[in-house]
Amino acid sequence: MSAHRDDDAVKRYTEQFGNLLAETGWPRMAGRVFAAILSSVDGRMTAAELSDQLQASPAAVSGAVNYLLQLRLATREREPGTRRDVYVVQDDAWYQTMMSEDASLVRWSESLRKVLDASGEGTDAHHRIRISLGFIDFIGSEVKGLSERWIKRKAELDAEIQTDYPT
Repeated sequence: MSAHRDDDAVKRYTEQFGNLLAETGWPRMAGRVFAAILSSVDGRMTAAELSDQLQASPAAVSGAVNYLLQLRLATREREPGTRRDVYVVQDDAWYQTMMSEDASLVRWSESLRKVLDASGEGTDAHHRIRISLGFIDFIGSEVKGLSERWIKRKAELDAEIQTDYPT
């Protein structure tokens, strides 16, 4: 495999991916920032680098980064020897985000159970809430199985990548 990186193509496809994230409900700038960091050479960028690459204001980049930090899709680290923050996308960013969503599912389920109890058995509201609760509980149980399967699959991918690109 070639180690050649086509920076222009990476930027073009990264922008397309960021826009695709926006089309699926992400804030536009957050999608662009995530895609830029994800596709950067080392998965780390400063706010200034992001602003320059995306031709975006520092305020727009800051808001986008804060969104990604809240979702745990990026982390903030201090660049050694400086006062600059570096934003990092970890290899397992998607997994970490999904697992934090699993905790939200538990909280939603607990809250909906209270609404269900108060909604009046046999009412249309009770029916809707019960279906919602059933779906959330179903997804929660599926996430646990997915997590276990992903951990196994990630180990396989890591081994494949290590074989393809020995250090």
